[in-house]
Amino acid sequence: MLDVKAIRKDFPILFRRINNKPLVYLDSAATSLKPQIVINKINGYYLKYTANIFRGIYTLSEEATFEYENVREKVASFINASNKDEIVFTRNTTESINLVMYSISRALLHTGEFVATIMEHHSNFVPWQQLAKELGIPFKIWNCDSNGTLPLKNLDSLIISKTKLFAVTAVSNVLGVINPIKEIVSNVKRLNPNCLVLVDAAQAVPHMNIDVQAWNADFVAFSSHKMLGPTGVGVLWGKMNELEKLSPYQYGGEMIEEVHVDKTIFKKPPHKFEAGTPHIAGVIGLGAAIDYLQVLGMSAVRQHEIEITDYALKALTRVVGVAVCGPTRASDRGGVIAFTIKGVHAHDIAQVLNEDNICIRAGHHCAMPLHEYLRFPATARASFYIYTTKDDIDVLIDGLEKANKLFN
Repeated sequence: MLDVKAIRKDFPILFRRINNKPLVYLDSAATSLKPQIVINKINGYYLKYTANIFRGIYTLSEEATFEYENVREKVASFINASNKDEIVFTRNTTESINLVMYSISRALLHTGEFVATIMEHHSNFVPWQQLAKELGIPFKIWNCDSNGTLPLKNLDSLIISKTKLFAVTAVSNVLGVINPIKEIVSNVKRLNPNCLVLVDAAQAVPHMNIDVQAWNADFVAFSSHKMLGPTGVGVLWGKMNELEKLSPYQYGGEMIEEVHVDKTIFKKPPHKFEAGTPHIAGVIGLGAAIDYLQVLGMSAVRQHEIEITDYALKALTRVVGVAVCGPTRASDRGGVIAFTIKGVHAHDIAQVLNEDNICIRAGHHCAMPLHEYLRFPATARASFYIYTTKDDIDVLIDGLEKANKLFN
């Protein structure tokens, strides 16, 4: 069980007050807060060993290179990758997915089809939608039911011999539903062993134990900034045999083995996808975030979120006119709750809450197709993490009742 009171002391921003009111941060699905240990690690790079990596035969560069590459090993261990070289550093989940989209051989796709779920974040929806348009091939959608469940039986008609890629989120950033990725991938591969599967794990990796080998997907993407690390760093995990098939996403320094006037020989993965100087301090900061989470234990992180989500779901039932999106049981969902209040627009809810320094999200949450499918013009969203307390939920409920009085 997490000692949340002690954990909160590790996050300097939680001591900030606006208009003499404490910060109630309920937008961790968008980005997480950063503990002092991560901030210190980033500062340490700039204060003690600022240098470019790989290229310098001097102490500072060697120290920076060691720290950077050590994080690759930490990430691999954290998600149970079989090899650290399966870990590619990018800028964010979006770039990780786009790397795959731009690097896949177009010659293999012209006679194919793509499938994505209706609940995908735009980052795992728009790239495949646009590539399908470019190639003139079908882009099919796997719809969920009203509770957010994806009916596995429907895969039988969606995944066919022509399906080249299937895109699925591990945890919906709107519905909160936790998709059974291992079972889904197994079914996709049964129907078409050659279909690539890309999992958006941005809302999963920070919150629960993830085993990419057990999932058996081909690619998994996630971001540092949602798991206590800095912005500007993402991760693409891929099976080595699939990474080797991809063409480089960008060209430049460090991703090459040899360059001649008439030809260039690229490095092997992961470095052939990491052109130019990366966000060195950011990657090192991600390593500190992983250390922090591993000390807490991901099982404890998950259990805390279940308890907080359960408390919030029950508390929301006391607010007149509230409708919650997604599963009704906390154990079936991540630490995110999107909801509506009858007669009050989501943006008005967020504005009223902001007056009391309560931070939530309002709008489509980069999942407009899902909102259109469920016929929600917009939703308000509260999302939780290791520093969220029941007191935070109580303040949220007070703020929602205040919004109700103002608009209803």
